[in-house]
Amino acid sequence: MSQGYVIELYFDPALENQVLKAWNVLARRQISTQLIEIESRPHITLFSSPYFDPSKLENIVKNFSSKQESLPLSFGSIGSLPSDDNVLFLAPTPTLSLLQFHSQLFDAMKKEGIEIAEEHRPDTWIPYCLVAEEVPKTRMGEAFTVLRDLKLPVAGYAMEIALVEYPPVREVFSFVLGNTVEP
Repeated sequence: MSQGYVIELYFDPALENQVLKAWNVLARRQISTQLIEIESRPHITLFSSPYFDPSKLENIVKNFSSKQESLPLSFGSIGSLPSDDNVLFLAPTPTLSLLQFHSQLFDAMKKEGIEIAEEHRPDTWIPYCLVAEEVPKTRMGEAFTVLRDLKLPVAGYAMEIALVEYPPVREVFSFVLGNTVEP
């Protein structure tokens, strides 16, 4: 994994715990422990790039987050990315509020001259929450079955936005959305 930055959307504690439950079940079954080992936090990636300037981004994200409210999220399906990383994820229902949130952040960053990779532009972005990486190909079916037993949908709220540097995973800054107080 090369060095880079991601802007992540974090969840309320109850939803975060539901995702962590999936990570832990997959780890106990020795299917995937990668996300736990790198000390990631359950999230939806909004943008990623090796080129972000954290000092320039902080004001953009801070101003943007202060004008937002917590976002309702509902993860109702399981998916896999067509890559060699054997990634599994929970997919949120792509609501208008989630898509507008992403689009408005994109516009704020673009206005400041920040380059956004094609896969993170509003017309091509696919929101998802990783639950497993580097799943052995021979265990993908088992991993899907384990995740299906989660009793989807799981729902909650996006409450916080953060800039994270990797590797190793290190939160650079984070802001609570709007005037929301975590429960």
